[in-house]
Amino acid sequence: MVAIPITEAKPGVSIEINGNLFLVMDYKHNKTAQQANIKIKMKNMITGAIFENSFRPAEKVEKAHIEYKNMQYLYHSQDDYTFMDQSNFEQVTLTKDKIGEAAGYIKEDTVVTLMYYKDMVIGINIPNSTVLKVVETEPGFKGDTVSGAMKPAKLETGISVQVPLFVNEGDMIKVDTRSGKYIERA
Repeated sequence: MVAIPITEAKPGVSIEINGNLFLVMDYKHNKTAQQANIKIKMKNMITGAIFENSFRPAEKVEKAHIEYKNMQYLYHSQDDYTFMDQSNFEQVTLTKDKIGEAAGYIKEDTVVTLMYYKDMVIGINIPNSTVLKVVETEPGFKGDTVSGAMKPAKLETGISVQVPLFVNEGDMIKVDTRSGKYIERA
């Protein structure tokens, strides 16, 4: 571990405090007449709990080493999702709870990035957008040209998104994985 001054714990940096792993979300340096302090809003990367803590500028924290591995999504069975390390073909199985909402945006052969901390998977990064097939939606009718009108559509991974009226079953659409919103027809 490497100790860094608290002043370097900016948003996006992962730190370790008392054996717990945190991701810095917000950083504020407050100066008063007598002393300065630094308020940091941080998220526990294991439990998801969010904390706010104050530090003196002279304090140091441990910078956490997070390893990133590109993995190919192979398949899922029940609530288990299996990924393969592309460099050594080692397979890792994660539960749907561990993957979270990302499960609705990945399909077979998608390359994702798994985040490791002390040989434990702590998160998953997926591409910002993905192309998925519409498997169920109400048909669009000729003349349905109301600007901005949307309808629900079920996609091949099981999630539902709002799509424009002109999108039909069988269409391939591009979806923003961060917001879950329709981008365009693919």
